[in-house]
Amino acid sequence: MKSNNDTKRQENYGYSIKMRIQRWFRRGQFISWDIQSIIMVVLTVLTIVTTVLMGFLIYSRFKMAIRQTAVANTESVVESAVDRLEADLLNVRQISNAVNYNIIQEYDISSQEFERQFSLLYEINTDKIQSMALYDNEGNLVAAEPLVNEKADAGAAQQDWYRNAADEIENIHFSSPHIQNLFEDGTYRYYWVISLSRSVDINDGEKPGSGVLLVDMKYSMIREILERINQSSDEVYYYLCSRDGEMIYHPRQVEIDRGLLTEDRGQIKEYEDGTYELPVNGQNGSVVVGSISYTGWRLVGVVPDSVQTSKIQQFRYYIVVTTLIFFMMLLGVNRIVARKISNPIFKLNESVKAYETGKTKDIYIGGFSEIRHLGYSVKKSYEQIEVLMEEIIRQQNEKRKSEMDALQSQINPHFLFNSLNAGAQLAMMEDAEQTGIFVEKMADFFRYNVKKGQEDATLGEELEAVDNYIYILNVRFAGDIHFNKDVDESLENVRVPSMILQPVVENAVNHGIRDIEWEGKIHLTVTGDADYIRIGV
Repeated sequence: MKSNNDTKRQENYGYSIKMRIQRWFRRGQFISWDIQSIIMVVLTVLTIVTTVLMGFLIYSRFKMAIRQTAVANTESVVESAVDRLEADLLNVRQISNAVNYNIIQEYDISSQEFERQFSLLYEINTDKIQSMALYDNEGNLVAAEPLVNEKADAGAAQQDWYRNAADEIENIHFSSPHIQNLFEDGTYRYYWVISLSRSVDINDGEKPGSGVLLVDMKYSMIREILERINQSSDEVYYYLCSRDGEMIYHPRQVEIDRGLLTEDRGQIKEYEDGTYELPVNGQNGSVVVGSISYTGWRLVGVVPDSVQTSKIQQFRYYIVVTTLIFFMMLLGVNRIVARKISNPIFKLNESVKAYETGKTKDIYIGGFSEIRHLGYSVKKSYEQIEVLMEEIIRQQNEKRKSEMDALQSQINPHFLFNSLNAGAQLAMMEDAEQTGIFVEKMADFFRYNVKKGQEDATLGEELEAVDNYIYILNVRFAGDIHFNKDVDESLENVRVPSMILQPVVENAVNHGIRDIEWEGKIHLTVTGDADYIRIGV
């Protein structure tokens, strides 16, 4: 139950973080950052991702390279050691062949020349062999070097090297390392040897026979070779075993004897020469197998994973330090790039702010081509705005002047109307009826012009204005204008644009009848309906 609650709590916590991030982006809180911060954050994230990926790839590649290098070096060492061991074994085989073909086959074993040649060959090769001995087919000692006494209980015929040679007379047999226990040594020293034995034909006077030739190779020759390669191989180690899996040499033999280390020799003897992935002491590792000619021995190079681990641990610090240095370098480069990109934008932004506050009229133009183009565009836009503002100001001034003129024009007619009304009243008081009517008609005509100049009027109002105009002209020209009209009375309430009849009649007066010598007449007709009106003069 507690585990389920913990799981739910972790899921809720993860969901809460996810929702916070989504709300943060949805609200656009990152938009308040300046462009340099955004560029720096983006480049830093890319730098971190790139650095981590590169470090991981280098680490993986190095780990693989270490493994391949360790295996390749082990293969090279095994190949070189096999060649060296085969050369030493070949020398011992050649000594055995020389004893057999050049001494035993050539001389009678009872002759002094046999003894001299047998002793001479031993003396020449004392650096390679510990002893040489010749036994007859019953296991009796015939000759030996160095000249020492055979132990009473030596029992040569019962030892493996003798029986192998007697059973398989056509082969040369190599024994596993053992202490040489055939001869008495006054120093009571014991020597580790590898016995090479073979069946030979013996000449003893006129009685031919057979026997076994024993050549004891110094085990120190093999041990020195293997010790040398093990001393210079760090945690990689090499051991030598027989074709049956019997251990010939192991650098950690003491640990094997104590049960602290095990080697799967039974499995190794089944493998051909090559490299194999096998478990090594409970961990993964690689095993390189090389066969030694003449003997069937197997030289095995063991590459445990711990070899890679120690080197990888050292390289890991190098990767961390290198990654940090590379990261700091990229941060510096990112900062330079961010400044290179953002500084022109900052300068452009500051110049726009200064322009808006009226401090300066210069717009910054610099940086990359895109920013320069943006600066030119902003500057051109502001210039166009200034031109438009000047045009708007000019139009506003003209409008204001027109309004003043209109106001003035309204003030002057009112004074005129008032004056004309006063004149009409004065004429009535003085019994000048015609003058009063004339002045009243003029006042009505001018009042209509001012009042209806900017709005619609009825057709009746237009006809009344025409009547007043004709009356004024007749007073002026002594009744020379004869005016009559034929108007459909049903149309008098139809609204029409103001001041459309008076100008037409005025044109008729000015261009039709003013300069003629006979009597002029003006006839006005208005016909039609509410949708269509026909006016004729």
